[in-house]
Amino acid sequence: MNKFLYTLAAVLLSMAVSAATTKTYTVTVAYDGTKATVTIPSEIASYVSCPSGESSRVRLIQTSTTTANPGEIIYQLSGSTDSGEFYFVGEYKATFQLNGVTIHNPDSSAVHIKDGKRIKVSMAANTVNTLSDGVADSTSKGCFHSKGHTEFAGKGTLNVSSVFNHAIYSKEYVEVKNCTLNITGAKKDGIHCQEYFLMSSGEVNMSGVEDDGIQVELKDSIQTGVTKDHEDENSGNFYMTGGTLTISDPGSYCIKTVGTITYSGTSKQVFDTANVKEYDIDTAISTITVGRSSDHPEYYDLNGRRLPHDAMLSRGIYIVKEGGKTKKVIK
Repeated sequence: MNKFLYTLAAVLLSMAVSAATTKTYTVTVAYDGTKATVTIPSEIASYVSCPSGESSRVRLIQTSTTTANPGEIIYQLSGSTDSGEFYFVGEYKATFQLNGVTIHNPDSSAVHIKDGKRIKVSMAANTVNTLSDGVADSTSKGCFHSKGHTEFAGKGTLNVSSVFNHAIYSKEYVEVKNCTLNITGAKKDGIHCQEYFLMSSGEVNMSGVEDDGIQVELKDSIQTGVTKDHEDENSGNFYMTGGTLTISDPGSYCIKTVGTITYSGTSKQVFDTANVKEYDIDTAISTITVGRSSDHPEYYDLNGRRLPHDAMLSRGIYIVKEGGKTKKVIK
């Protein structure tokens, strides 16, 4: 009996320790004009600090001590500011939940995350979130700038625009799932990332991009092939397995990669010079001439052939002309 009680006590203690270590803590940031209210749970007050006080230029620091590490923390952003920012420094995985937040930074990035681990950006369901920036800042490469592996998810919407650099910049990979991303303007690329880009569901819309729609580079000179579940992959590849991607009239390429482009299960490698593969949709449709107006959108394949308006389109990339405007659509 004593042995049984000892075993039971050990199991209960193990469960209690497990529950304690898996508890999720949430830090809230509520913007209100030139101010922001930051609430840090007391359990992690020695682990997360906010040296910016009540300023709308929010700066959060997640310390690197392992003894106080409570596990992954959720940082929830809400409210509105036209003169603020969210600047984060950390060394562990983190989730940033956008819960109806609008941030305009007239001086630099709206969001700057200096954390090289997995960064999940989750748009709360049915919310619209907006990020925009101002003049150039040499320390920032985008309106949304992330040092780590960046995963966009959720059932909400994120609008991003940049007047001085990329709209979204990630030093490592970018993944998109479920959410809606609207890139409404960028001085350079709409999305610029390293390692690889993967879209499995959701919706991405781009317009007003002065350079490439999506550009994928290598993180370093050691290029890998495709890896299982993309673990430690540094291929420079573009993948699209689901969702809807629309890139309207980019200044340069719709998609530009160091690796290959794979969409809807089909791999396409179009241009290769000095080990740099680029995909230029505009070249494929350069011979299209504008005909009479139509009540239906006009669909073309990448060879410039017009398709019947009632055709059943398979998955792939098409050029759509409607109302005098032409855009590229991936179905």
